[in-house]
Amino acid sequence: MRVVIAEDLFLLRDGLTKLLREHGFDVVAAVDNGPALQQALLTAEPDVAVVDIRLPPSHTDEGLQAALAARRRRPGLPILLLSQYVEQLYARELLADQAGAIGYLLKDRVSNGGQFVDAVRRVAEGGTVLDPHVISRLLVRGTARGTVTALTDREREVLALMAEGRSNQAISQRLHVSESAVTKHTANIFTKLDLPISNDDNRRVLAVLAYLNR
Repeated sequence: MRVVIAEDLFLLRDGLTKLLREHGFDVVAAVDNGPALQQALLTAEPDVAVVDIRLPPSHTDEGLQAALAARRRRPGLPILLLSQYVEQLYARELLADQAGAIGYLLKDRVSNGGQFVDAVRRVAEGGTVLDPHVISRLLVRGTARGTVTALTDREREVLALMAEGRSNQAISQRLHVSESAVTKHTANIFTKLDLPISNDDNRRVLAVLAYLNR
């Protein structure tokens, strides 16, 4: 699996490169600035990109903008964003094309290498991986705006775990309920958020997008 890494801190960039290579990934480019990332995403043809949102030269959102530009050229290109902050705008923009295969992790909350490698794999396989802290913050904001007020507390818990990219089986294990109960909650979420009929994976992305955008 071909990976492009964009991180301006040398030690972190080097550490990520070594970690992914140890787990069988082919790191085809490891860059430290926005223009270099744009070039790598255009020419290296990665299967997934691990991107720091804030890159030189301005240290604002070069990483995000390069990722968005790459997904316009290659719809659905898997992107895992890294950040030090919870920023709703970044999550909303990345989800806006509804293609899935996205992730948003907070750097200081990645507790071990296995967790990170699993997130990269899930995004590369088309999943959605959002840090639980990001989700909790977004759900609070969404509730304040009336976004998810139609959902029960349990449905909000299911939605938060869906946004982390978890399967129905994983959600049932986390919440200690049956998988059929999770399926029922998921169906209720889709109905209450008025999501159109489509494949389940796409509807999960739309559910996350619904409370980020309203």
